[in-house]
Amino acid sequence: MFKKFVGFNLVEEMHKLRHNKIFNPLKLKKKTFGILFVLAVFLTLWFLPTESFGMDGLTLVQQRIIAIFAYATLMWVLELVPAWATSVSIMVFLLLFTSNSGVKWLCNPDVAGQLLSYKQVMASFADPVVMLFIGGFVLAIATTKTGLDVHLARVLLSPFGKKSENILLGFMLVTALFSMFISNTATTAMMLTFLTPVFKQLPEAGKGRIAMALSIPIAANLGGMGTPIGTPPNTIALKYLNDPEGLNLAIGFGQWMLFMVPLVIIMIILAWMILKKVFPFTQKTIELKIDGEMKKGAQTTIVIVTMIITILLWMTDTLTGVNTYTVALIPFAVFAMTGIITKYDLEEINWSVIWMVAGGFALGYAMNGSGLAALVIRAIPFGQFSPVLIVLLSGLICYVLSNLISHSATAALLMPILVVVCTAMGDKLAAIGGPTTVLIGVAIASSSAMILPISTPPNALAYATNLVQQKDMARMGIIVGVLSIVLGYVVLIAARALHIV
Repeated sequence: MFKKFVGFNLVEEMHKLRHNKIFNPLKLKKKTFGILFVLAVFLTLWFLPTESFGMDGLTLVQQRIIAIFAYATLMWVLELVPAWATSVSIMVFLLLFTSNSGVKWLCNPDVAGQLLSYKQVMASFADPVVMLFIGGFVLAIATTKTGLDVHLARVLLSPFGKKSENILLGFMLVTALFSMFISNTATTAMMLTFLTPVFKQLPEAGKGRIAMALSIPIAANLGGMGTPIGTPPNTIALKYLNDPEGLNLAIGFGQWMLFMVPLVIIMIILAWMILKKVFPFTQKTIELKIDGEMKKGAQTTIVIVTMIITILLWMTDTLTGVNTYTVALIPFAVFAMTGIITKYDLEEINWSVIWMVAGGFALGYAMNGSGLAALVIRAIPFGQFSPVLIVLLSGLICYVLSNLISHSATAALLMPILVVVCTAMGDKLAAIGGPTTVLIGVAIASSSAMILPISTPPNALAYATNLVQQKDMARMGIIVGVLSIVLGYVVLIAARALHIV
């Protein structure tokens, strides 16, 4: 993605390493056994008598959705194929075997039960949240094409002077800010490239290099929490929180930033203090030089003005009445009409993330549209569960899974389940801040997962520099991750108590 941006060579290198790892003969053998296992589970759930599930009134369509959900869970967790490929297959299975456009002899409503609308399944790809993603990607592409990102980095870093510790903080704050609006992969690659001359100035024997290299993925992961478009789990959480047919909480872009940006700032400062303590600088000053120029002309002016207007509209959506999703399409329209974004630039959009998210939404629709969610609520006494236990379990499960598999896949898997739990628990969740604490808490736990090089693309990019050892990444990942989750839940509960959400 973003072949034009500074540092794309790092992303290419990361993808080559991942490709070689995935397609090594031993891995392929394990994948074959994994696929056979998933197939066995899928077919068992598909063909079991409906009475075996212990839910009165379970239809064949609902049983098939359970089988498809189990298939999706295992495929995402085991990563037997790319996460987006699993999402595409989910949509195909739902269309063929559970919809009113499915195979005729398998989708007779008199026998199989209430069918899904094929239009609704397909509409998952055009969900308003997907438009939000596209708007974010388009903004990122435009800033990269005009060199605005490099110029902003230079301007924002200049106040931090030459002191090594201050430059470390500057890089973390700028990385976090960029990650709120631009892909954290693109941000990390760009900022690591800017650090290349800094690495050359620092002594090889010192720990300052490690601090600098680790600061970028940590800041990128934390910064993504600041806005609904900062990372896919945020946007997925917002979708389920604002769904008119679901929780319908109408949380705006500005509202999200009101309580999440302070959390990001606090976490960045804490992470900075920990980094400079654990990996102290032996060289006290650094000469910082960032190459690259912003293009001058009408197009750059249009990008700057449009970006400012878009961010202002996002932050004031509750005042203007123009929702976050509609605002996201404004820069797309402006840049398309003015020629800033061309048809070739659309190839730079991260379509794999969009497909990944759309598959998760289709799964969520299937659970609700088929009546399965309501059936599960009646069958399982969620109302008797402890709200604290729900928060702890959801956060812990998300944190563990997100360290091992795609953050987007983890969110797509957990959010529909947690919506069912939140709906069933009703007012009991008020004690811990309501559904917002549970769902946004999962998004925070996802962004806090940064223990391994495979946990996030920013981690993988930093690890690819060969300046960071896995033990150092794990050490900082655990400390910062746990702090982030704990503080995140405190902020969410406080925000609810202060009626910010």
